[in-house]
Amino acid sequence: MNNYLYDGTPEGLVSAIASILDSGENPEETHLAVRQDTLFEEGLFLRTDSALAEALFERLRQRAPDAVYTLWYFMMAEADGLETSLLRYIALAFEHGDRVNGYLTHADVKGIVGTARKAGRELHRMKGLLRFEQLRDGTWLARMEPDCNVIQPLARHFSRRLRAQEWFIYDARRRSAAHWNGSDLSFGTLEQFSRPELSPEEQAVQQLWQTFFKTIAIPERKNPRLQKSNMPAKYWKYLTEKQGE
Repeated sequence: MNNYLYDGTPEGLVSAIASILDSGENPEETHLAVRQDTLFEEGLFLRTDSALAEALFERLRQRAPDAVYTLWYFMMAEADGLETSLLRYIALAFEHGDRVNGYLTHADVKGIVGTARKAGRELHRMKGLLRFEQLRDGTWLARMEPDCNVIQPLARHFSRRLRAQEWFIYDARRRSAAHWNGSDLSFGTLEQFSRPELSPEEQAVQQLWQTFFKTIAIPERKNPRLQKSNMPAKYWKYLTEKQGE
């Protein structure tokens, strides 16, 4: 088994996979992992090469466009320990094209596709669960803590849906933020953006919404299990209608 290491970044991962595939190594006899800088760590460290990573994406786009989307969603999932599986998945994608996503009896394909689908489901769910609150300066803020790093595609979605408003989306787990100023979308860290308080009007609207949510709930039809299935409890923290429960 040939052991390889990379720097732990998404670009470094794709670059390392490109290096291994270009060298002619057999993916089935190769192991790829994040470098931990421990005393007894074994493996050849592959430096990140942006050109190599971009070239692999382009070749994969031409050979297996669906696999590129799978790779994109997989990266959003920020899954640990699946680097070797991703290497083998990409090798199979070059060999079989878009048919690779149907080979779910293959353990590596199943792991990568399953992880990518998890990210895709969370992105879809967040499009419906994200709640924007009006700030004192008139802008809008939505906060979230998703399992997957979906802020970029989510922000692009809302840049089309809420073009007339200026807003922020803040991922509290990763301390990252997206800002739409009415014409341009930008990404940064929490420290790069101010955090003004809610406007009095928004506070009043939120209180009204919470009251409405409780009023329309029919006790005889209350089904906590179904509610948590459709709207998992881990997302309730930033849902206006669930505040105060």
